[in-house]
Amino acid sequence: MTEEARIDKWLWAARIFKTRSLAADACKNGRVTKGGMNMKPSHLVKAGEVVSVKKPPITYSFRILKPIEQRVGAKLIPEVYENVTDPKQYELLEMSRISGFVDRARGTGRPTKKERRALDAFVDPAMFGFDDDDDADQY
Repeated sequence: MTEEARIDKWLWAARIFKTRSLAADACKNGRVTKGGMNMKPSHLVKAGEVVSVKKPPITYSFRILKPIEQRVGAKLIPEVYENVTDPKQYELLEMSRISGFVDRARGTGRPTKKERRALDAFVDPAMFGFDDDDDADQY
């Protein structure tokens, strides 16, 4: 067993990301940090280091116990890392669930009637001082 592992392989092997390419993309986009510094996918990590992973809306922190590069079963995960995420982050996650704010991702379908009315009220032309009759007179 090695004493160091690439961070993208470790994130995948520790089941933090579903695929290694997702782990590498997270590193490239600055969502994986160690000591406040962004990590490249090829960065080598050792046992005892703390790695932070941003998965909106919270940031998870993991203490590496075993730097592995081969994926292991879910039952062996407690031997691989220790979750040292701040409890305030979990409160933030719970608050975002309770708040009822629904972030509509692109391509998730049409808005409901209630959401459509809220959108119409938000983008109402009268709100900006525009009126359809005034535009016709100007041209």
